[in-house]
Amino acid sequence: MTSSPLLPSHTAPAPAHARWSPRMWGLLVVLAGNMLIDALEVSVALVALPAIGTDLGGPLTTMQWTITGFAVGFGGLMLFGARAVALLGRRRVYLAALVGFAAASLVGALAEDPSLLTATRVVKGFCAALTAPTGLAIIATAFPEGPQRNRALSVYTLFGAGGFTAGLLLSGWLTGFSWRLTFAFPAPAVLVLFVLGLRLIPGAGEENGGGPPPGATAGDRDGRPPGTTAGDRTGRPPGTTAGGRAGRPPRPPLRRYGFASAAAFLAGLLALVQGITSVPAHGWADLRSTGLLALAAGLLALFVALERASAHPLIRFEALRSRAMIRSALGAACLNGSYLGLLFVLTHQLQSLADWSPLRTAAAFLPAAAPLVVTALFSGRIVARFGAPRLIAAGALLPFAGYLLLLRTPWPPAYATGILPTMLLVGAGFVLSFAALNSQATSQLPPAERGAGSGLYQTAVQVGAALSVALVAALLTGAAPPAGAAPAEFAEACRPALTLVAAVGGLGLLTALTGLRSRRTGPP
Repeated sequence: MTSSPLLPSHTAPAPAHARWSPRMWGLLVVLAGNMLIDALEVSVALVALPAIGTDLGGPLTTMQWTITGFAVGFGGLMLFGARAVALLGRRRVYLAALVGFAAASLVGALAEDPSLLTATRVVKGFCAALTAPTGLAIIATAFPEGPQRNRALSVYTLFGAGGFTAGLLLSGWLTGFSWRLTFAFPAPAVLVLFVLGLRLIPGAGEENGGGPPPGATAGDRDGRPPGTTAGDRTGRPPGTTAGGRAGRPPRPPLRRYGFASAAAFLAGLLALVQGITSVPAHGWADLRSTGLLALAAGLLALFVALERASAHPLIRFEALRSRAMIRSALGAACLNGSYLGLLFVLTHQLQSLADWSPLRTAAAFLPAAAPLVVTALFSGRIVARFGAPRLIAAGALLPFAGYLLLLRTPWPPAYATGILPTMLLVGAGFVLSFAALNSQATSQLPPAERGAGSGLYQTAVQVGAALSVALVAALLTGAAPPAGAAPAEFAEACRPALTLVAAVGGLGLLTALTGLRSRRTGPP
């Protein structure tokens, strides 16, 4: 699940009938194609999990890292990635992230150890955190405001919405040959996008439809401040010589990147997920579980302390004063987390217990994933017509009802009367609330805070996914009967995990209902 940060408007509206040049079409192919790959990476590992576990010999609590690793890398480094883009430039960071993503894909496909596979998933999550919002920002400045930009955003959104569905189908098909192909196939595609991006992704001075920024010269490709010469790439004040140090402003300290804060946050999330999944194997009294949980709490507290003490924090705490932001972030985290937790449980049930093939499992999930693709281009109109709070409440109620229905379905479930209704209800929930949550998240923030607010929102979405999947994997492992038990006993052992999924969905519903109450009593 992804969201769209507020897009700045730097250009004057263009005529609706204006045609794009081949270069503009090529740029959109690069950005939308990469968005498709970023989105499918969320789902591509799901139906391959049983095959990965069999090949690498890892339990569910280890194999869950193929999903949570990507979510932690994406959400844990989202805010740091935004800072890196701001300081290093969009083009440079975007291209570097493409190379990193391709390299991590190849290494992951060749991994013989679960730890190495997990590391590549974290790296790919970080690369996606760099490219997904940066692609939106490039569209905002490279395509003229008005119908042309709206058309580009529609294509970008459609590819993003379709990525999850494409990932399920592609992974189900490729896993039939080898699970390693599911991790290798993005590498050549991303390298092609990189080669195209070298020619098509604009530098700072090439944005705004291919021309330099307002007030800059045609040869200015570095986005340097007005008044600096073509050879002056440091942005130092006029009158400072290239070799002179007396009048040169000090270099930005490393603290501006937020390395310490980012490391504390990422390490805290990693320790938290590992601590959760260590409880079934080691118990609560072991340092390998409770100790990790305590370490996670300490690292996350350190992150907050570092942010509050920093002159350039990664988090804009002003955004947290908005109740609409908090409700949207929590609601989206519950929606995304419960959905991925459900798919994790069903993948285990259908493949490990019912002996379904990966492709059949992927096809079974389509009724939940496909509706969002069909309605993505109309989501804005739906929000405008019915209002975000009502859509969010309805979108939380339907998946919750589906989870309860699945809990009441006996094993083995008939697909048409058990799993399918749940998939349809979850899919309808995403159709109703996905865009509404994105819209409401930054609706009460000042324009200057909306970009930072969007980063916080997306971080919450990914953290919710990581924690939900980790908890589900821990419950499945902890409740598993001894080897040789009857299939019905293994199926019954999935009930605690499904109950957790329903509880997370119920929390999302309660959060959405508070939004309806706030709407009646006044603006949040």
